[in-house]
Amino acid sequence: MLLLLPPSEGKTAPASGRPLDLSGLSHPELTEQRRRVLTALLAASESGPGALGLPASMAGPVAANVSLLEAPTAPAARVYTGVLYAASGLADLTGTARSRASRHVWIASALFGMLTPADAIPAYRLPPTAKLPGLPGGGTSIAALAPPTSAAMSAEEPGLVVDCRSGPYIRLWRPRPPTEWVCVRVVQLRDGVPTVVSHDAKHTRGLLTGHLLTRAGRMPRTAEQLLGAAGELVGTVLAGLRLEPATGPGPRVLELTLPA
Repeated sequence: MLLLLPPSEGKTAPASGRPLDLSGLSHPELTEQRRRVLTALLAASESGPGALGLPASMAGPVAANVSLLEAPTAPAARVYTGVLYAASGLADLTGTARSRASRHVWIASALFGMLTPADAIPAYRLPPTAKLPGLPGGGTSIAALAPPTSAAMSAEEPGLVVDCRSGPYIRLWRPRPPTEWVCVRVVQLRDGVPTVVSHDAKHTRGLLTGHLLTRAGRMPRTAEQLLGAAGELVGTVLAGLRLEPATGPGPRVLELTLPA
């Protein structure tokens, strides 16, 4: 099983650590394309936040992009510090749970493609929809990274992919049969109507991630086993859940329902 997470907008810049070593990241076959994207980001960042489609309030983080090659790095699980990551406890796992994370968790990144929690990266700012100079057609980093990332991830030959990524990052890799691909959706009943809730959705996906990595049972290998493992949260975190039936080559949906 592979568990796919989005990055977080919230990042903690490492206070110390070695500079970025692109060739030392997971899937080194992505190194050259990662280098092209990084070079394009450095060039765009010199023009300020507007070049990345960001507001003027982001001037500080964008200015820091210019020094990414010299900036200290830390494990991705510690650099990403948004709602999902806080809820998952990914940075503080030990023993079996930490071993599971190293084997099963992949983090989508607009700058690096796919990362493991242990990959050493600096804090950076790059919206997934930003168009960067020097990339084909003035395109996005996601479009540039998608072909080699898809090839690398498909080579993992996972039986089950549990997908917690948000929209733009799904373009990096869309699993294909015979892999079972399950996307996680979080809703809350409001006046009897299931309603998607963004902040709580990130938090709940983080709780599911932590549960799958720390529970006593084995990691799920099928969509039905995933349903059973997630069902252990019903009555505490969740009010209910359901697994939508397969309807073609796209992903199935595991819908998690929060208490009203």
